[in-house]
Amino acid sequence: MSDWYTRLFPLICRLPAETAHRLALLALERGLVPAPIRGNDPILRVHAFGRDLPNPVGLAAGFDKNARVFARMPALGFGFAEIGGVTPLPQPGNPRPRLFRLVEDKALINRMGFNNDGLEVVARRLERHAGDGQFVAANLASNTASADPLQDFVTLTRRLAPLVELVVVDVSCPNTANGKMFLRRDPLNDLLTALKPVRGQTPMALKVSPDLTDAEKSDIAALALAHDIDGMVVANTTIARPPTLRSVHKDERGGLSGPPVKELSLRLLGEMYRATKGRLTMVGLGGIETGADAYAYIRAGATLVQLYTALVYQGPMLIPRIKAELAYLLRRDGFDDLAQAIGADHGAPAVAGQTA
Repeated sequence: MSDWYTRLFPLICRLPAETAHRLALLALERGLVPAPIRGNDPILRVHAFGRDLPNPVGLAAGFDKNARVFARMPALGFGFAEIGGVTPLPQPGNPRPRLFRLVEDKALINRMGFNNDGLEVVARRLERHAGDGQFVAANLASNTASADPLQDFVTLTRRLAPLVELVVVDVSCPNTANGKMFLRRDPLNDLLTALKPVRGQTPMALKVSPDLTDAEKSDIAALALAHDIDGMVVANTTIARPPTLRSVHKDERGGLSGPPVKELSLRLLGEMYRATKGRLTMVGLGGIETGADAYAYIRAGATLVQLYTALVYQGPMLIPRIKAELAYLLRRDGFDDLAQAIGADHGAPAVAGQTA
């Protein structure tokens, strides 16, 4: 299949970034996006969060905030999808413009502010696909104006945990007033204590920031282990601005994503993998745009990887390319399956980083 997206991209770039995103969702809803014809190489099969997945490549949170198109993701080649962020009440997010393409850097800056339809709308959409066998994660966040952010997470977890395969507690958003309040030790301990009775048997992961201090890294790793958290999503967007950025939008306020954050996220992933002794399932993201990028994250400790920004620049044909490159690299280095490569850069055992 020819890469139609590459031909359309110059036209797409003439649209405001958020408008293009809305049109992409509409096209997916109406079945207008051609699906790649390639399947999944058996070497990419992986066990994570108690489930067998056909491949480790997932859609990151932020693309399908309102659970409108997640059911289309397997046809595009994804092994799983994360919807959200979802807040208890609907919220409009921050004023526009709030999403910027940094074309020269193949990056994005967003300050969306968790715009979404709210818990009940999203829950009803998830309910319509219950039992279809797809691995879906839900990214949870508190409302910007909430008087009780901790209770927001409790409410979200109680409602959504039975509907998804993984609950992701997002404590690292740089774009809302209370988006990072739970990165401190005592608030995070209180939050995880409150969530334990309501999460049931659904696995739970923490989504962390690439801008953590050394003390925050240590505290988060220790609390995740103490509270039997199943995994960690590493990492969210960054407020840092690498000096290599060239776009005129480089100084826009918000979270930066794409290739410029890869080094930062990859380093943090390795640190958190070591700090948790390989006992948590790591989901790596940040600048992944090739099979080599995905492979680097897996060798650093990730069982699963995610992407979003690269889709903006390369379109859905990117997914089969990443999977094919990843399968080639695994075989080139003598691995019989993906599990053997997880944490290989740390001398990890074959099944490190996976949860049963």
